[in-house]
Amino acid sequence: MSARAAAGAEAGTVDGTADLTVDIDAVLDRESVVVCCGSGGVGKTTTAAALAVRAAERGRRVAVLTIDPARRLAQAMGLTELDNTPRRVAGIDESAGGELDAMMLDMKRTFDEVVATHADPERAQAILANPFYQSLSSSFAGTQEYMAMEKLGQLKAAGLYDLIVVDTPPTRNALDFLDAPQRLSRFLDGRMIRVLVAPARAGGRAYVKVLSVGIGMFTSVLAKIVGMQLLRDLSTFVAALETMFGGFRERAEATYELLKRPGTTFIVVAAPERDALREASYFVERLAEESMPLTGLVLNRVHPTRAPGLSGSRSLAVAEMLTDSGASPLTAAVLQLHAERIALAAREQQLKARFTSAHPHVPVLEVLAQATDVHDLSGLREVGASLAAGAAG
Repeated sequence: MSARAAAGAEAGTVDGTADLTVDIDAVLDRESVVVCCGSGGVGKTTTAAALAVRAAERGRRVAVLTIDPARRLAQAMGLTELDNTPRRVAGIDESAGGELDAMMLDMKRTFDEVVATHADPERAQAILANPFYQSLSSSFAGTQEYMAMEKLGQLKAAGLYDLIVVDTPPTRNALDFLDAPQRLSRFLDGRMIRVLVAPARAGGRAYVKVLSVGIGMFTSVLAKIVGMQLLRDLSTFVAALETMFGGFRERAEATYELLKRPGTTFIVVAAPERDALREASYFVERLAEESMPLTGLVLNRVHPTRAPGLSGSRSLAVAEMLTDSGASPLTAAVLQLHAERIALAAREQQLKARFTSAHPHVPVLEVLAQATDVHDLSGLREVGASLAAGAAG
């Protein structure tokens, strides 16, 4: 959890219990980066969008960045397209002076922008035209996480926004960007990179000689597997990009440090389901290992008990009696539905209790299940209001 949350948890309340309340509006007013993470299908994208809308309508200049390939964020904000360029969201109440831009990470375009910005025109053209680069920038494992770090760093460095809300990819890969600087360093410092750079450094006619003598059997076998032309493309690409690696690594590490500093916080999103909360526990533990600041857990789609005075067992007994007698089938159906809702709510609270038992100092904000899917700004405002109201753990 964050230093602020940890301090509150340690201090506790007058009766000695931990104070796990969260003022989400205060978080939105105070922080400069909010990262939403969680497994797929738990409402993470909606949560990120709702937080962004609420912050903008409280007077902040906000950008929401999603690296989830789903298009729900664009649809909910009334945007016909969402891409690597921040686009203004219409319909935001700007009376408080705030505004909202939304964008979706395009990892290839971001990679192209990095090359164009940090290489001279001739070298940049050579890199962009290289076949291996074109494949790497579109689909190579880990590229998305590297580019997410780059884009977040770019947005932060531009200084155009008071708050950046990041919606991360689903599943545990959502935290892969925490490893991006270290994985990048291992990649750049690896033996294979040094081997691949050697042929291009040798150049022209010396290529085959270096290939056969200097690199030896390893590269010969590699050439047979991937093909000589691909090996040449790869070697030329690595050599051309080599001058950019240092800056790339420094920026990734700077963004990683940004995520740990005051002004940044993480919000883990889950649904009241066993697998989703298991993933949430992983996120919480991983963030703690990395000393990343955590505001708390947003528990989405919680089903309340509308008539807590009427137990499930009593509802079932009366429903059975009405069914047997043939009287009031509609009432019997409603009672049956109420009993099922009581059982569902009990299961959800048991799962929540299991999570809080394992993570007693992590605040939990409950968001009630919506009657319909969130598909517009009004729905996002409702979710934001529910987040602000669900301050009790």
